[in-house]
Amino acid sequence: MNKHPYLRAYMAGIAIPTMALLLVVTIFTLARFALRLPVPLERLIIFPLAIVPNAWGAWNILYLAMGLRGRIPIGFYGGVLPFFLIPIGMLLAWHMGMFSFVAPLLAWALPVAVVMYYLLWKVAVEFLNETLGIA
Repeated sequence: MNKHPYLRAYMAGIAIPTMALLLVVTIFTLARFALRLPVPLERLIIFPLAIVPNAWGAWNILYLAMGLRGRIPIGFYGGVLPFFLIPIGMLLAWHMGMFSFVAPLLAWALPVAVVMYYLLWKVAVEFLNETLGIA
């Protein structure tokens, strides 16, 4: 099963964040409309919807292309991704005028994101990579 390993790596990478975004969008919708929050949360959800699954897929392709399997644990490799995504998200929040709302979240968001990404990559993405025969 050596056909299209990068396509399979991309698909294994985007599977987890795409499924998780269904839950996140539901929570954001309830928070915005049911609780009548004055903050336009729909502007905050655009970045995760557009960038995060694609970043996971590209990150998994990079892991495969660089031949890091066996040299760097996939959990550690996935745990590095928030160090790229969170600054980009903060920059976009600043440009959208929502930095004052998002900035206080950074103190706890980065460590939580690193731990979550580590665990998700260690368990879920590694399982999908093995299932698809690319790891």
